[in-house]
Amino acid sequence: MSDARLDCSELELAYKRLAAWCRERDYAGHDPFDALNSKLFQATPLLKTSRVARLAWTQFFKRFPLNLRVVARIPAEKNPKGTALFALAALSSFRRERTKEAETEARSLLKDLLAARIENLSGLAWGYNFDWQGRAFYAPRGTPMIVPTAFAARALVEAAREFDDQDYLDAARSSCDFILKDLNRSEETEDEICWSYSPLDTTRVFNASLLAAETLACVSEVTCEKDLCEWALRGARYVVRRQRADGSWAYGAEGFQSWADNFHTAFVLMSLSRIMRACAGARAEFINATRRGTEFWRENFFLADGWPKYYHDRLYPVDAHSAGAAIVALLELREIDDGALELAQKIAHWSVRHLQDARGFFYYQRRRTHTVRTPYMRWSQAWMMYALGRMLEEEKNLRF
Repeated sequence: MSDARLDCSELELAYKRLAAWCRERDYAGHDPFDALNSKLFQATPLLKTSRVARLAWTQFFKRFPLNLRVVARIPAEKNPKGTALFALAALSSFRRERTKEAETEARSLLKDLLAARIENLSGLAWGYNFDWQGRAFYAPRGTPMIVPTAFAARALVEAAREFDDQDYLDAARSSCDFILKDLNRSEETEDEICWSYSPLDTTRVFNASLLAAETLACVSEVTCEKDLCEWALRGARYVVRRQRADGSWAYGAEGFQSWADNFHTAFVLMSLSRIMRACAGARAEFINATRRGTEFWRENFFLADGWPKYYHDRLYPVDAHSAGAAIVALLELREIDDGALELAQKIAHWSVRHLQDARGFFYYQRRRTHTVRTPYMRWSQAWMMYALGRMLEEEKNLRF
């Protein structure tokens, strides 16, 4: 038995300190990509007229080592994806504790999540609380997006199971209609499909499309709708068949999306794992690709002590988001990787010791010459709370 398995008190304390810090702020905070919420920037015509200005303003605040958001009049807000991750953490706590207090916390977060839904579509969806400018497209605040929708659906499916609540399942099922009817599709062959990031774009982002497939698969597992799994399998094939020779996946299909990073790879592996559990025949079809991807990811994105690299070919930056997503993905991959739990434990303990502030929150990044201590709520706190919650849940399962 590993030392990390014997000593979970460090993780329990870290979780409690983080949870207290987040609750004190009602789970509201800043985000690496919220710069366009700046009242100063919105007072200029650049928000509506200049793609270059939007992109430059966003990247400046994301990359600058100090947090200038108060000066730029960027409010601290709740982020729907962050709320979904906090709800998933609370559901882990409920499964671990089975107390009324834990249930109340989870249901409160789920209520906030449902209140943030977007309804004027074919099905329920969720978006971000800021205007977002990427290289591929621009999405105004509240644009329905597959990534926050997928994590919202994951939380709602888990809640439906734990609380036997049909309303949660109905909301998750409705998100499938958003995926099938509102997202744009690139149908490469008769047995493949790629979903867009939002109804506004036609991008082919591998992890995002696979999150759509995961949502369909996991809802199907509860509702027993075989056609949802058939759609999910088509989505999974599209991504699996574009795995590179070394086992990695690029971020997307376009030339400027050719990089691979830690947390997007974790998303791909996490989704494949969940699809294989949910859909008949999926394991036989995707297990080899998932194992190859897991081997590349483990061998290239982590050091022996649990240090989580952002990119496979450099040590810095070290990012709390990468650590949190890796822990969750490794716990999902335990059935196919005997060393997954041990590595997840190492990452969790390393992150607590090197990225958590004494006040409870997690730093954004450690860079080669300095640490960026900005306490981003969705990016760092929500992912680490989800990760630590899942880790503690697994620790308890090992003891009993």
